Amino acid sequence: MRIGLIGTGRIGAFHAGVLSRHGEVDSLVVADADPARAAAVAEHTGATAAPGVDAVFDGGVDAVVIASATASHAELIGRAARAGLPAFCEKPIAVDLPGTLGALHAVESAGTLLQLGFMRRFDAGYTAARELLRSGRLGRLHTVRAITADPAPPPAEYLPLSGGLYRDCLVHDFDILRWVTGREVVEVYATGSDAGPAMFRAAGDVDTAAAVLTLDDGVLATATAARCNGAGYDVRMELAGELDTIAVGLADRTPVTSAEPQGPPPGEKPWPGFLERFAPAYEAELDAFVRVVRGEAENPCDGREALAALRIAEACELSRREHRPVRIAEIPAD
Repeated sequence: MRIGLIGTGRIGAFHAGVLSRHGEVDSLVVADADPARAAAVAEHTGATAAPGVDAVFDGGVDAVVIASATASHAELIGRAARAGLPAFCEKPIAVDLPGTLGALHAVESAGTLLQLGFMRRFDAGYTAARELLRSGRLGRLHTVRAITADPAPPPAEYLPLSGGLYRDCLVHDFDILRWVTGREVVEVYATGSDAGPAMFRAAGDVDTAAAVLTLDDGVLATATAARCNGAGYDVRMELAGELDTIAVGLADRTPVTSAEPQGPPPGEKPWPGFLERFAPAYEAELDAFVRVVRGEAENPCDGREALAALRIAEACELSRREHRPVRIAEIPAD
């Protein structure tokens, strides 16, 4: 199999390493807006550096992996669809609904494959939580608590391009909430704070956010996010039922210190970021993509799944701005 990789930044370089080692990938061609960066990644991984995106699409590839800047995702998804190529794309499809829907319509019109990179679906902890919930171990689920906290804020120039904290960060929690529980969110109430670095206020964004989400079976969920969590990268989920409570992300590298005199001692060095925390999951999702392209597996996360998570994020942003509960049905689905 010959795969084209578009985008060789931090996550793209990681993907290049994974794909270059994959037993079913015979050749890898990489391209980037910065040709020198693509050349460096190619030299490190044994891939072929293309002079640009056109050369990737004209290079006889069997599939494309899109890890470029967010603003380019929708266009590249559409281009892959028109070329009849299966595509894997890092989230999001686009930072807004029109762009997302346009790309989805292109894929659906062409009848091609699109897999989205919601890597938490491939994390061992979230997978185990999903299985335990379905086994009946928890009994009736009544509460879910999700946390995502970055150790340091992104560069100021990234914020206006990110789509905001709900679309850029909490969208992962919204996707994994649906996937683990198997339920849909029907209503949200969200708020946020821009009391941190001034660059968030300048961008019209928030650095801290919280949302209460009601699922279609009455389960209540909370999702919180923070851009300035100096203790380290912290991603967790707790699921509480009538019979038991379980937690994802609670381990030696969780950046939490107990205030209890007899509490557990601080663990190892906390996770510095998302790539270190979820490296095995990133590898697993690309392996899944290769198997899907080969016809050996079903698509684990198609574009409509990504749209569902984005609609929740859109509802949260609307709720924050208007200070009211928002039904998901208020957000266009097509």
